[in-house]
Amino acid sequence: MDPNSIFHLSSTTEFNALTLEVFKFQYQHNLVYQEFCNHLGKNPDNISVVEDIPFLPIEFFKTKTVITGTDNHQALFTSSGTTGSEVSKHFVQDISLYEKSYLNAFKHFYGDIEEYCVLALLPSYLEREGSSLIYMAEDLIGKSKHPDSGFYLNNIEQLRETLKLLNLQNTKILLLGVSFALLDMAEEAPMALQNTIVMETGGMKGRKKEMIREELHALLRAGFGVSHIHSEYGMTELLSQAYSKGDGRFLAPNWMKVLIRETEDPLSLQEPGKTGGVNIIDLANLYSCSFIATQDLGKIHADGSFEVLGRFDHSDVRGCNLMLL
Repeated sequence: MDPNSIFHLSSTTEFNALTLEVFKFQYQHNLVYQEFCNHLGKNPDNISVVEDIPFLPIEFFKTKTVITGTDNHQALFTSSGTTGSEVSKHFVQDISLYEKSYLNAFKHFYGDIEEYCVLALLPSYLEREGSSLIYMAEDLIGKSKHPDSGFYLNNIEQLRETLKLLNLQNTKILLLGVSFALLDMAEEAPMALQNTIVMETGGMKGRKKEMIREELHALLRAGFGVSHIHSEYGMTELLSQAYSKGDGRFLAPNWMKVLIRETEDPLSLQEPGKTGGVNIIDLANLYSCSFIATQDLGKIHADGSFEVLGRFDHSDVRGCNLMLL
């Protein structure tokens, strides 16, 4: 299998064919996933459609080494976690797949990264090692080649002055930030930005009260003077991201697909428009597991876009009954 073929899919038929090929590959070479599938009585011999492929509960990344092939990883990404809790560990065998995934996805949705000045406000991620988001942001900053691109951790005033100067120069700006940091900045000194994509990566991380997306985005729109707030949807256990351009509906690149499972029967898929658990196919996760049952709740719309509506209550227990197998 040529890993590069993942990023050149042009039809649903091609996606489905490659997905079944990846399933067979991972079943054969990923012992954790193979054991999980065997518990369900599923294997490449009795699965012929994508919808029947088993999705591995994301909690497995906290207790198992989820790799396809030999453990010769080039990077280790870890989740933040709370004090004393288990963190997810994603052993990345081929870091170039991650790089190709986020660069191709960004170009598809937003154009060439060299057209932007990238300003990153990600304090909660910079404070620890092993963040896949920091890895991506650092690479985007470097590839933008703009002298003002960079991380702004404790330099909010400098960031504000940089934004004002870039505004005057009509520079295209990507302001990428964790929700609570963007909100702090928007509330303390509102601005009227031009040519700027304000993109939140989610998470109050206990710094502020949790709020619904509509409320958060309304405050950010007012604080930055923009008509839309963009969002990035990704996680430690994946190598691909989906993006929303302001209405809360995410679109995935061609090598990533979201399916919704029923909450009471995790082996069954939910109809479009109905809420359930978010399952993700991420073909860039070739040497880990491409079939992940997340702890998020969401729904898919008829046009293929999806919303993320929250998380399961007590998700480590109820998130997926499959953990009981």
